[in-house]
Amino acid sequence: MTSTPASTPTLRTERLLLERYTPEDEEGFVALFQDTRVSRWMGDGTVSEAEDRALFGRIFTKVYAEERFAVWAVRRDGRLVGHAEIKPTDEVDGHEIIYALAPEAWGCGLGLEVARAIVAHGFDTLRLSEVHATVAAPNTASLALLEKMGFEHVRDITEDDGSTTRVLTCSQSRTGTAT
Repeated sequence: MTSTPASTPTLRTERLLLERYTPEDEEGFVALFQDTRVSRWMGDGTVSEAEDRALFGRIFTKVYAEERFAVWAVRRDGRLVGHAEIKPTDEVDGHEIIYALAPEAWGCGLGLEVARAIVAHGFDTLRLSEVHATVAAPNTASLALLEKMGFEHVRDITEDDGSTTRVLTCSQSRTGTAT
């Protein structure tokens, strides 16, 4: 799929800077992931603060240290306002994009900027032919954002709790990823 290392380059959009986390970002990272308005849409939902701190630590000891995949702190005007990743996952049999913004950053187009930047990274740097996203069916804002970018619904996953996760795919030929 990719012939380049999975390092985390700095990406810039009109209003955002996506860069590697620093140890000083831990409190902001934990606050973002502990906010139930954000975490309800991520992975298995809200987990303990200790688990989020452990996850933050693994970004440095595993992801960055072993160049596993790209993980970004999303900043606006120098402040941490979100999180983004692009990583290979078995669930979609390819590379999945993941992004989350703090509620104060919602509703002004920043989600679209983040998603465009990481999709462009997938196509232009990682040389992927397609990228994927998994989104909880009730997360209509994220589903609409991805549809706007050219993602297409390909299948549903029924989770253990009975909820539905939508799998969406975007082919490089279908999207305008300019940031």
